Amino acid sequence: MFATVKSWLGMEGKSLAAPDAQLMELFGAAPSGLAVGTAQALSVPAVQSAIRLIAEATACLDLKVMRRLNGADVEANEHPVAKRLAEQPNDWSDWFGFLRDMVAAAQVSDKGALALANKVDGRLVELVRYEPANFTVDYSGDGRLEPSYRINNVPVPADDVVHLRAPFSRCPLSLAADAIGTAKVMESHAGRLFKDGARPSGVLSLKERTTPEALKRIREAWQLAHGGGKSGGTAIVEGGAEYSQLTLASTDAQFLELRTFQIVEIARAFRVPPSMLYELDRATWSNSEQMGKEFLTYSLEPWLRAFEGALRRALFAPEERAEYRVVFDRDDLTRASLTERATAISSLIASRVLNPNEGRDWLDLPPRAGGEEYANPNTGSSQPGGGSHAEDAA
Repeated sequence: MFATVKSWLGMEGKSLAAPDAQLMELFGAAPSGLAVGTAQALSVPAVQSAIRLIAEATACLDLKVMRRLNGADVEANEHPVAKRLAEQPNDWSDWFGFLRDMVAAAQVSDKGALALANKVDGRLVELVRYEPANFTVDYSGDGRLEPSYRINNVPVPADDVVHLRAPFSRCPLSLAADAIGTAKVMESHAGRLFKDGARPSGVLSLKERTTPEALKRIREAWQLAHGGGKSGGTAIVEGGAEYSQLTLASTDAQFLELRTFQIVEIARAFRVPPSMLYELDRATWSNSEQMGKEFLTYSLEPWLRAFEGALRRALFAPEERAEYRVVFDRDDLTRASLTERATAISSLIASRVLNPNEGRDWLDLPPRAGGEEYANPNTGSSQPGGGSHAEDAA
């Protein structure tokens, strides 16, 4: 009865079996005192850089509808979903912003990211993204974890929902709360340390005892020459004062090393190479290229696969899912230099794996007449029409 009343009042039920971050914070079970909220976490440059790296790399890829036909995948440009992908998700959004915000939301919210596929007579009309505060996700208590969704307290069919979430039912921002909090504390400490010259570059030592009035005059003279962001001035002081310059202590160097380590720790939490967060201490020409490949394989690809699965379930009818799917075109990410691509295409054409028009399509060039024939252009006998010309000559 009480559960029914809560449903009528729009109250969200919380489960102690799988508590979320808000419930843990309510009972004082937050990871530590260093944990920060979403707004504070995003003010850490390494955090927002990691989130933008994954989200914007995903949004830069084109979406297309593929159909499994006779054992091969072909583009299904005439499908209604493909036509929607060729336009925009709704009247006020573009696909780049929609995809970017979905992946970014899935990285900062334990609920994940959610979009509703509005359909008329089974046909996709628009795709609308909702903020985490406007939807709830409840899972069945029988161990199957079957989700049910409510948007603005209104139940919606699960088949019409694109739900993207991170592993462990926790977002990377939540799982790395301690590491991000430590980075934020160190960043704040550095700001306080250097604010208004809080760390002096040197010390004035007075050999003789002096009066408070003399100390005031010395301080004013020094501030006049060097205070307020000024440097390089000549300070004239009294009382046999000597200046001793302060050098960088070992503890200061360790502080800088710890700040660098926190960047690596955040990169580890989001599974992105540190060099892509502009932590270049150990980056070289050779390992940077390798880390870029690892980013595509181990960082971005899992998000792409999860997003494709969520789109496929929501955009296609159950009877279509075995035949149609939505895929991200990954060619833009794996595209090599023009010289390397030309060499690879030439080799594939010569070995008759590709025909010239397929190779031209890789370069975004239109087909040409006679380019559909599989032939090796490097040998006369197998060139297009070579056999007929040989027979004519005979």
